[in-house]
Amino acid sequence: MISGKLLSQAIISGANNIANQKQAVDELNVFPVPDGDTGTNMSMTIMAGKRALEVLDSDSVEKVASECASALLRGARGNSGVILSLLFRGFSKGLKGKEEASGEDIASALSIGVENAYKAVMNPTEGTILTVARMAAEKAVQVSNETNDPVIVFEEIVKEAEIALNQTPEMLPVLKKAGVVDAGGKGLLVVFQGMLSVLKEGHMIDEQAPEQAKPAASQENPFAQYDGVITFGYCTEFLIEKGKDSKDPLKLRAFLETLGDCVVVVDDDSIIKVHVHTNHPGKVLEEALTFGMLMNIKIENMREQYAARQHEAEQVKTNEEYVRVDPEQEYGFVAVAAGEGLKALFTDLGVHKVVSGGQTMNPSTDDILRAIEATPAKTVFVLPNNKNIIMAAEQAVKLADRRVCVLQTRTIPQGLSAMLAFDPDADFSDNRVNMTKAFDRVQTGQVTFAARDSDFDGHNIKQGEILALENGKLAFVEKDVEKALYKLVRSLVKKSDGTFLTVIYGSDVTDEQADAVNDLLQNKFGSDYEINFISGGQPVYYYIVSVE
Repeated sequence: MISGKLLSQAIISGANNIANQKQAVDELNVFPVPDGDTGTNMSMTIMAGKRALEVLDSDSVEKVASECASALLRGARGNSGVILSLLFRGFSKGLKGKEEASGEDIASALSIGVENAYKAVMNPTEGTILTVARMAAEKAVQVSNETNDPVIVFEEIVKEAEIALNQTPEMLPVLKKAGVVDAGGKGLLVVFQGMLSVLKEGHMIDEQAPEQAKPAASQENPFAQYDGVITFGYCTEFLIEKGKDSKDPLKLRAFLETLGDCVVVVDDDSIIKVHVHTNHPGKVLEEALTFGMLMNIKIENMREQYAARQHEAEQVKTNEEYVRVDPEQEYGFVAVAAGEGLKALFTDLGVHKVVSGGQTMNPSTDDILRAIEATPAKTVFVLPNNKNIIMAAEQAVKLADRRVCVLQTRTIPQGLSAMLAFDPDADFSDNRVNMTKAFDRVQTGQVTFAARDSDFDGHNIKQGEILALENGKLAFVEKDVEKALYKLVRSLVKKSDGTFLTVIYGSDVTDEQADAVNDLLQNKFGSDYEINFISGGQPVYYYIVSVE
């Protein structure tokens, strides 16, 4: 029988094993975009369980499994981390009421974990971590019918997981072409192997000292503080109630672009939504009055806001300590973004809490949960703005003390469009539908770099080459950043019937480079599109483009 202390030691050994091998697991990722990779996410997730177990004094497998599952749920990062947490959550349910665990208990508990994980994934794909977990659980049930020895059962779990992992390339052609096995499945096997080391041999694998991290796009900290240079000092927002003979909103947009930047003009059936950064809010309002009656006017001094943010940053450093507040307003918003420009833009649009994170660092479920509970609203909309953050955000829904709606925004432009579609006078259902429709219409392009050599989707990619993505899919590979952006914009506008083109440039693009590219795009596309350039300050992506 397995005692609580033995199970605790096994899980800690499993956590150390994946921590030691996370880089090798990361390198199995076929898509070469720099991101919060599988091994890193799984390691950070289970390390939350390790920390909880290291301070737990219990010899009950029920208590050990429960504490571990709770910690993993809150610490889950990325899709692979969430799936790992769900496996352990189901495992915990299977050991409920148990002081010790038999082979049959282990098999049953793992089967419940697999069932939980499959239910949580909308379209489960075979050849992934799910397959490895399922085949291992099925083998465990089969063996437990022959022997109740938990060590033998777990040994067969590890053997079958390895067999399943080696079969993943036959299930997913993209793995076979790249000559690798599934990264998530490998990560799970590594965890199981670390656990078996304790259960079978009594040897706990120790965590090794981490290697010096390699810089990604540049030597600079990608989350560096905003430099404080604010060209246009007043964030000005309002609504215009259109009359029968209202003028064309495009004329207002053109006028506003002579007075500032970050111009957003959205023409709805009866109203026009306006957002602009300017030094002359009075002139903005005067011109807007010629288009209709003004409502919900908000003018904020961004220099004061910046000074306040700097003060807060000095107090809490890079990790904000969110304090729970009572829900007072009807609606609130949490968004995930990296880069001071993007954070400021989301804040301007009404987001209460911006969680630091994105492609290179997926925030945990607990990070998102604390931001939700620090938002003074009865209903909180969450904008993950990255496909690898959606599952972690959805886990926070079950833990929050208020209603939470996760809008499945996969890119920053989708998140911005969702915010612009929000109507404070509409009910929850209408807002959810309208915000979803708004971000679904957005075509997103991204320019980044290859983090590793890869043979992906017909492209022989070398580390450091420039990658252009269309709606999350690799479009082409280039040598030059600016040339990649031009080709990407040309491709996006051909496929869109929109009239607005927004380009957000990142921390590795200078203002001079951005101005030169802006001139190029204005010359090529300015006659057909309203083009808006924004300094987002985001890491990893040189440019983020949207057409709508």
